[in-house]
Amino acid sequence: MSFIIKVCGIKRPEDAALAVSLKVDALGLNFWRGSKRYVEDSLAKEILSVVPANVLKVGVFVNAHPLVVEETLTDLKLDRIQLHGDERVADWAHIGSRKLIRALRVHDEASLKEGLGWDACLYICDAYSESFGGTGKLAPWPLIAEKAPRPFLLAGGLTPETVVAGMTATRPNGVDVSSGIESGEPGVKDHAKMRLFVETAIAASKTLGLR
Repeated sequence: MSFIIKVCGIKRPEDAALAVSLKVDALGLNFWRGSKRYVEDSLAKEILSVVPANVLKVGVFVNAHPLVVEETLTDLKLDRIQLHGDERVADWAHIGSRKLIRALRVHDEASLKEGLGWDACLYICDAYSESFGGTGKLAPWPLIAEKAPRPFLLAGGLTPETVVAGMTATRPNGVDVSSGIESGEPGVKDHAKMRLFVETAIAASKTLGLR
């Protein structure tokens, strides 16, 4: 499995276009109305129009009804769905692991064990927050390094300055960044920060033998 770089919380086509030019592997769009990075379907279509087929298009959902998620998945031609809330395994078994990414809000060993019950193609180990991510808080790296289900992306508080330390500590299968490459309004990416983050993560993945 190749090392994955995912940029999440995209709200502008120009940010998606830059991420694509930097050869990121996946882009995340947030469909939870409680998020400051929420996008309507009409804006999502505009953003996704600049994303080529070789970049994974991920829809992020929090406690949404499966039928709503499936409709969005089909209408927007998303490649993956990322569940980031308190969803129950039984409600999502029909989706199939190939389409499903499970995000874990990590604060103790039990929060990581919860992930073992999911049949997912990928996990995201994020810092715990009641606001379901995007807070800039660092996740507990030692716990993740020891107990995380694989394959997983490291998230939570990653910036161009912290990403190498996080990768070194946890040796993830990839990294997921959102607020760490913003400098103002949530969802509006700082292009210099995005470029530096991606270049730093790619270089570190090679140095650490993760790619």
